[in-house]
Amino acid sequence: MPYGELMLMDKVETKETTSEIERVSSKPEATQKPWFYMAMSPEGTIFKGDAEPAKGFLEMLGGATIGWVDYYVTEAIDFEKEALTAATQLGFSYQLVSYLTSQALSTYQDFDTEMGMKIPTIQVTQLEVEPYPLLLLLRKNFILTIHPLSVDRRFVRLRRYSETILKKIPVDANAQDKLTMLLMRLVDENNDWNFEHLREIEERGDELNKLMTDYSAPRAELAPKIYQMKHALIIYLNALWDAIHVIHNLRYGDAELITDDPKLLDKLSILAEDVNRQIGLGEHMSEVLASGLEVLQSIYNNQLQVLNNRLALLMTYLTIIGTAVLIPNTLATMLSNPVFVLSPKDQIWYWPLMIGATAIGTFLTYWWVKRQGWIPRKVD
Repeated sequence: MPYGELMLMDKVETKETTSEIERVSSKPEATQKPWFYMAMSPEGTIFKGDAEPAKGFLEMLGGATIGWVDYYVTEAIDFEKEALTAATQLGFSYQLVSYLTSQALSTYQDFDTEMGMKIPTIQVTQLEVEPYPLLLLLRKNFILTIHPLSVDRRFVRLRRYSETILKKIPVDANAQDKLTMLLMRLVDENNDWNFEHLREIEERGDELNKLMTDYSAPRAELAPKIYQMKHALIIYLNALWDAIHVIHNLRYGDAELITDDPKLLDKLSILAEDVNRQIGLGEHMSEVLASGLEVLQSIYNNQLQVLNNRLALLMTYLTIIGTAVLIPNTLATMLSNPVFVLSPKDQIWYWPLMIGATAIGTFLTYWWVKRQGWIPRKVD
């Protein structure tokens, strides 16, 4: 069917189902259909809607100058299988899609007439950071994005404003420029939501810092939370490094489907700078957390030092008391010998000897311990 007749039919269908299509933006993603399409005709007319099978918009997409198709996978565990099925329905090669789905999150592949990349889309729940895959597949006139349904509402917002996104692309621009502008908008939107999650991690870090200032906080509870925070930051930074790796592969415009316009390529460099800035903020937060751990360690060391000082003081006084008990016990043992049995009148010298020896011995012990520096000057 000629594209003009198809466009007229779609206009009639759009008038009859305008309210249904407009409701795409207001429905939560879980109630939307898996497929969402948006396409611009050569005359600048924009068509969009959602669908259950992909066949409903394939012919329209074939005659469009630029389009975006979004597909969500219900279960993340089935992402590789469902992504492969969905992408091949839209004409992407099995080799390209299977390679992307089986590789790491920083995967990029260019087959001249088609290309694709996989970048992370970060989700944060409490201190659990999970980078999910986002596939971006490019052909001469449209981009296909595939992601798990569990990803937050970033794609709901993209679907909501998809018409505005296409309107900002000049009708008279060449195919490479249109693809690049749409790609940059999609990547930038994903980056913005990824950056938003750093604030959530910072909020959890502030709660952890508050807990660290509490001397009575149990270390058995504090240590796992410190590990979770460090682990969350590491996963977050690794995901950003994966994202910037893909952007670096795009910013020189080497691929046939990507523009070689210096102005547009400069905007790709700005995307890379934004990710680098977020990486710097994440590393700075890691340094702040590390300094907090050093402060916490210093607090524990001070507490241990105070305890050691108190024990040292206790041991010092026990030494002195032990000496005071030892001397009379020794004298009593010696004088209890039958050779030294004393009459009552001879006890006149016995008691002064015992008391004097005890006092002198205790004083000499105290003087010696103090001279050795074993008595701490301050307990706290």
